[in-house]
Amino acid sequence: MSAHRPPPGPVKFSSRLETGRALAEDVWSIFNVANLPADCINLGQGYMNFLPPEWVRTAAEEALKVVATNHYSHPKGRLRLREAIKKAYSPQLNRDLDVEKEILVTSGANEGQYSVFTAFLDKDDEVIMFEPFFDQYLPSVTFNDGKPVYVPLRPPANATGKFSSDDWKINPEELRAAITPRTKMIIVNTPHNPVGKVFTRAELELIADLAKEFNLLVMADEVYDRLVFDGKEHVRIANLPGMWERTVTVGSAGKGFAATGWRVGWLIGPEHIIRPTLAATTRIVFCSNSPLQEAAAVGLEEAEERGFFKKQLEEYTERRQVLTDCFDDLGIPYTNPEGSYFILLDISKVKFPEDYPFPESVLGRGRDFKACWFIAIEVGVSSIPVSEFYCIEHANIGEVYGRFAFCKDVDTLKRAAERFKKLKQYIV
Repeated sequence: MSAHRPPPGPVKFSSRLETGRALAEDVWSIFNVANLPADCINLGQGYMNFLPPEWVRTAAEEALKVVATNHYSHPKGRLRLREAIKKAYSPQLNRDLDVEKEILVTSGANEGQYSVFTAFLDKDDEVIMFEPFFDQYLPSVTFNDGKPVYVPLRPPANATGKFSSDDWKINPEELRAAITPRTKMIIVNTPHNPVGKVFTRAELELIADLAKEFNLLVMADEVYDRLVFDGKEHVRIANLPGMWERTVTVGSAGKGFAATGWRVGWLIGPEHIIRPTLAATTRIVFCSNSPLQEAAAVGLEEAEERGFFKKQLEEYTERRQVLTDCFDDLGIPYTNPEGSYFILLDISKVKFPEDYPFPESVLGRGRDFKACWFIAIEVGVSSIPVSEFYCIEHANIGEVYGRFAFCKDVDTLKRAAERFKKLKQYIV
């Protein structure tokens, strides 16, 4: 009997962890407050350093006092929140949404997206994602046996000073060439993280035409839909002719109400997309956080009456201005985002000593990892190196940039701007 026992040692983990960079030390672990000086200003990670609005927090407190909202919700999401989503999004999607068939509440937008991949990807189905891409897309696709296919957004050549996020362009021929008989899905993130690009109607029509021609599903990641600046039009691809039937739109209470830790998101789409996704999310999490769903519902119910999203946009416009003024003074190129809350700063001309004491985690990565680490240590402001959001073949595009988040209070951003003055001495 004992002769058949396996030799002692650890049980081998699943091979899926070896794909999609899941085991690699990720950028969030490297550029973490635990690894940086205590007084370093964190403009790297995209979470807020201020509270959700008081009236939404009060709604969360009230929900904790009710028996029903302390227990399981329906896997579709609490009816009150689905009704609030219906009221908020029906006018934006030009249809009377069905709360039973066309809306699904998820444990954050990320889990919602994962559930779509689980519901629709078979082995080696291909998913097109535009680079730079939100880093969770990659492991979420590969964990579900999908294969990522990368199409880079191309920044303007030889850019100087301030240039628009709209200047990052899709190459139509490159996009069409990426489609194969195995292509199942395209991810469209607008407003875009990290570029800040708000896809134009013409660009979305290009994507829509290809999706219809090749019978593709479109995941419209629109979690920053309330943060569109300068009067730019946010076009929902689901509204284009023939696209409702093949589009799932992703939303987020965390982004909308400065409550990223609440993990409340939602999916909107036709029944033939939502129903299989419900089957997947039911097995992944069963249901989402009940009391915070109630609070998110109150947020959506009262936001328009309170003028909340208009005021929030004005506040983010001011925050953006603090950093863009600072970068104008530095005189180095950067993207002026039309949406989301990130600015890409050209760090290619930041000079650091060859023998600078970089940690092991930064060595062997792109030049942007070294530049961002150097800025964090010497200037005292942390960012995220953008090559992390690219495949290896296209990483050179991202190595030019560091991503700085302005979802922080104005005082923090002004302190960061003051520190950035020190960066001038390191620019060649």
